[in-house]
Amino acid sequence: MNEAKRILGEVRKAVVGKDQVLVRVLLAILARGHILLEDIPGVGKTTMALAFSKALSLDYNRVQFTPDVMPSDITGFSIYNRETGAMEYQKGAALCNLFLADELNRATSRTQSALLEAMEEGQVTVDGVSHPVPRPFIVIATQNPAGASGTQLLPDSQMDRFMVRLSIGYPAAADEVELLRRKQGGSLLERVGVVLSRGELLALQEQVERVYIADEVLDYIVRLTGATRKSPLIEQGASPRASLAVAAMARAAAFLQGRDYVLPENVAAVFADTVAHRLLLSPRAEEMEGGREALLDKLLRATPMPRIR
Repeated sequence: MNEAKRILGEVRKAVVGKDQVLVRVLLAILARGHILLEDIPGVGKTTMALAFSKALSLDYNRVQFTPDVMPSDITGFSIYNRETGAMEYQKGAALCNLFLADELNRATSRTQSALLEAMEEGQVTVDGVSHPVPRPFIVIATQNPAGASGTQLLPDSQMDRFMVRLSIGYPAAADEVELLRRKQGGSLLERVGVVLSRGELLALQEQVERVYIADEVLDYIVRLTGATRKSPLIEQGASPRASLAVAAMARAAAFLQGRDYVLPENVAAVFADTVAHRLLLSPRAEEMEGGREALLDKLLRATPMPRIR
């Protein structure tokens, strides 16, 4: 798809050597999903989010989460207008196309929960009045690894709202040298150009939703998520929301490959990134080599893939 190649080409001007992660982020955006980037500070999480916002001409807001950030900072608040004698709504930071929640797990649970309605329902409610968020609406949240100074775990209900959880990781040595070389020429984000308008992105998202999934592939998705519920190594398996997310990501993957139908291989390719963060593993599984990724790979290999004619 030409548009996708152009988007990735522009984002690569600011993010070096992380093509697989960039593709996954783009898939989630096309699937109308929200993205959680979990990694140590300084590896380019914020730069990646800002590069996508610029390439897609999205109106974005960024909040650096700290314990003193209030829910009203996210949702907005009502203020009395002395001239009109009425309460007027003042927009919160979430009222934008792309909301960058930086280090979300440093905020209080109450503030974290303020995002839930916007992420799931596409609206915020203040003083009993609902205010829709603009379309498209995407949350890209970053969090430091659990146990890092000043962090706390996100609740399961909020983790489940993110379509994918991704990790950027350290760059390869050659990529880090290239990053330093490019940085000598000034800001990397200034080099990123606009590829699509917001209306064009909405049109692409609607095309993705129309990608066909055969019953055999739907059954494959359900068998995969069902396997996470039956495994003795998983105390809490994937929910039906996870099945919906896998289907949406698989549609986006097929669309990116230029097809209007999903193959089982598309499901397998997005399954781990879409499901891993939704699982609660047993203590035995947590100690296993490879962690949840290795466990999900085992479930994938044990679940027969349907043949599509």
